[in-house]
Amino acid sequence: MDRSAALDRVEELVRTVESDPMPVPVREVWVYGDVALGLDPVDRLDVYLTKDILLRGDGEKEAKFVESHGVKGVGKSVSAEWAERFPERVRANDNGHAAPEKCLAAHLLPDSEEPIHLEVCNASFDENVTQRLRGAMAREAYDQILDPRGVCLWIDGTYGEESMEKLRGGELPFPTLSGALEMLGLDAETAEEAATAIREHRARQTGATVRGDVV
Repeated sequence: MDRSAALDRVEELVRTVESDPMPVPVREVWVYGDVALGLDPVDRLDVYLTKDILLRGDGEKEAKFVESHGVKGVGKSVSAEWAERFPERVRANDNGHAAPEKCLAAHLLPDSEEPIHLEVCNASFDENVTQRLRGAMAREAYDQILDPRGVCLWIDGTYGEESMEKLRGGELPFPTLSGALEMLGLDAETAEEAATAIREHRARQTGATVRGDVV
């Protein structure tokens, strides 16, 4: 993806979050990885969303969607109002429950051929970077580490115009991926091995992808 087009796409995503009903409330929008580094072209556009977790349920509306779509949890894990307006975008996990991250992807990334990865979590980017690193190191699943080189573009309704300007100008300095992982506490050899695993994992992805996480 051409860098300018990738950043235009990010701005479009932010505008959609601001203006449209969402399956779950979105509090933060970040970009990380290639687009944050100033690369051109961008192999994949990595976007991170911080969302709220819905706690209140609506049994009547949930029953309606179980009957009409075979999907549980509408009105609990995702907004019933959103689902009623966009029923074709309701997505479920393997257990048949409405999946917030998949619903967000269906709403924000309707073109499945776009080279965009959407990372969705209830925790802020910085917090999740730390949590994911701990978990990945414990399991030696280095490909699950979240690239820590991120930029916050939107938080609680406020758009970071200055951050976007710096992104467009390639003015934000970041270390290499292995260097960033060393700054988080990994030794040099492990950081390089982890960086390679992350790059190889990303290279295997095609089209639009999404991952949900709860911290």
